[in-house]
Amino acid sequence: MITKILLFLGTAISLYFVPWPIVKAWIKPLPNTVQEQVNKAKDYGFDGIIVCVNKKDNQSEFYTSGYKNRENKIPADPNSLFKIASVSKLYKAVAVAKLVYNGKLSLDKTLADYLPELKNRVEYADKITVRMMVEHRSGIPDFVRTKNYWAHPKETADEQLALVLDKPANFKPDKKYQYSNTNYLLLSRILNRVLGYGTFQYIKKEILKPLNLKHTFGSIQDVNIDDVMSGYYVGYDTDLKTDNVGSILATAEDLSIFIRALNDGSVFRDKKEQEIYSSIYKYEHTGLIPGYQTIAKYHKDMDAVVIQFTNTVNFDGYNWNMSEVMYNRIIKILKKKN
Repeated sequence: MITKILLFLGTAISLYFVPWPIVKAWIKPLPNTVQEQVNKAKDYGFDGIIVCVNKKDNQSEFYTSGYKNRENKIPADPNSLFKIASVSKLYKAVAVAKLVYNGKLSLDKTLADYLPELKNRVEYADKITVRMMVEHRSGIPDFVRTKNYWAHPKETADEQLALVLDKPANFKPDKKYQYSNTNYLLLSRILNRVLGYGTFQYIKKEILKPLNLKHTFGSIQDVNIDDVMSGYYVGYDTDLKTDNVGSILATAEDLSIFIRALNDGSVFRDKKEQEIYSSIYKYEHTGLIPGYQTIAKYHKDMDAVVIQFTNTVNFDGYNWNMSEVMYNRIIKILKKKN
């Protein structure tokens, strides 16, 4: 009897911890069309969603539901600018590969070589190479993981870096992988110094202009704020689009064209430049900051890039998982049609 009671309690407890919202969303019958799936965004907890499917020859299809701005009931607009957060790292990694190819940057030189003022302020600065920072194998702590960071996010790179200066490394260089936004903050600083001007200016010249991407910007300060999709955090009424959190902004179509060019190699000058990139970083990415979630991937079996923007975030719940469920169901529908 005691054994049966314990088994019953164990089952009850395990069922309590099952993420039922995710299970429910995942097991529901698959709709026939992408638009029908996208129309369920509100059920998934999102105020608004934009999906761009970029097919051969950069022919794009758009699917939206919900709001670009919920206060004013403005419908989601496929041409809205969106903060793509960590997807920005793909552009910076391409910039690194191009500069290495041109001989202006070395993957084997160290953080201390390029930023000697940090030699005694970042542990192992004289052993951490550019390659290790690109690959997230440096051991440098991530500034966004410092205590209560998102309660009071810093607005400048100097303030962000200050949070981890003089702190011990998380591990010795190249001993393991650990994603750290500080790596790319420091890479931007290195690129600025090597170039003698801003990293995004280089990205614009070497990546955006050749691809004719006119709706990609380096900062919220460079755009008409009315063009930006509003961003929300669960439980708060504030529109987060004016928060100056460092992020590239892009339309879904611009991002889809970049992701295609990254994967088919047309963003690179030649095979050698692409080989440098392939040796240091990946070809897809996700992004997450308060108010903004991005999934950007190329699907070779369909020859399609699928971008998904959702503008409601909750770090403490199933919110990110629900965005992945939405995305994966969209992919299943597209594959059935393909």
